[in-house]
Amino acid sequence: MGMIVLVGFILGASIFLFTLIALKKTGKFYLAPIVTFLIAVLTVLYGLFKVGGFEGMGFGIIGVGILTAALGGTLLLPFMKGIKQSEFNKVDKSILLIVPVLIFAIIGWTITSNKGYWVNEEGVIEAGNDTSSYYEVSTISEGMKQIHIQLGEKYEGKRLEVKDVKTIGNTEITVKVVDKGNANEGLPFIEIGLNKIVEPLVVQTTDGEIINSKSIN
Repeated sequence: MGMIVLVGFILGASIFLFTLIALKKTGKFYLAPIVTFLIAVLTVLYGLFKVGGFEGMGFGIIGVGILTAALGGTLLLPFMKGIKQSEFNKVDKSILLIVPVLIFAIIGWTITSNKGYWVNEEGVIEAGNDTSSYYEVSTISEGMKQIHIQLGEKYEGKRLEVKDVKTIGNTEITVKVVDKGNANEGLPFIEIGLNKIVEPLVVQTTDGEIINSKSIN
């Protein structure tokens, strides 16, 4: 969460700086924190009402970071004696060119770094009557999905890790079996949350073993 807030703060500081420099010709520097504050509010509202769920919460946290930058800029504005109404100089023009590139780079990084999945829980469970490998899909909050993957008795004492989740096109989940050297400790399982599932869903191990739905087993 701290990293997301930091990303929001850097984004907010960039917006504040760009707006501050862009207003040099008019001298209305008080608009810089207002613009930054409004963008923070819009970001939070977009996350809450347009995106929603776990992913929407991420937009809300980014909005908090932008809001922090707006508040910081408001406090610093009275001490910025060197900024006065004037024409743009070479430094100003450079800032007006570089900052938008930085803003779009941050937005692009935020979008591409959103994997669309997260691990809810992992570990081992005691072997019961059903010792076959299977997965089971359930719905969690805001319509998001959770996939419970459990491996059979031949994997007893192993652990499961997420190797890859393909979210472009149909959903494909690949898990890696890890030997922790704890034989007879239980059957490995992992629970993965996803924003959505696009059929046909494929669940497999890195060794190429296809794991079937519990309803098929």
